Amino acid sequence: MNNLIKSVLLMSLLLGIQSAYAQVAVVVSAKSDVATMTADQVSSIFLGKSDKYPNGSTALPIDQPAASPIRVQFYDKVTGKSEAQVKSAWSRLVFSGKGTPPKEIASSAEVKKLVSSNPNTIGYIEKSAVDPSVKVVFSAD
Repeated sequence: MNNLIKSVLLMSLLLGIQSAYAQVAVVVSAKSDVATMTADQVSSIFLGKSDKYPNGSTALPIDQPAASPIRVQFYDKVTGKSEAQVKSAWSRLVFSGKGTPPKEIASSAEVKKLVSSNPNTIGYIEKSAVDPSVKVVFSAD
């Protein structure tokens, strides 16, 4: 009986941990003509290696708050880098005058609001927060 209770508790804990990680959706304005992007294309924009969408138009990345779970998950899944590695990369770019880090916005709701109103911006939010005002161009599951 004790082992059964332990097993049920362990399974509940594991399921809870898994559900704590939301699916991340990379979004652009619903008015944007960008249809889809690869992880490499998104990563290039958010790491300052490119400031262009695949169609050649300017891309302005929007970040979530530092250390927020969605930001940690986004950088881990899309760029394969930790938050410290991303910060270090941006520090080098800023110091050399070769880039400006993404603008940091307070929440997914604010990211969605800004992205929906500006076709040049790109951001990431929880997939569950997607609505018709934005278009998903990449999904990090």
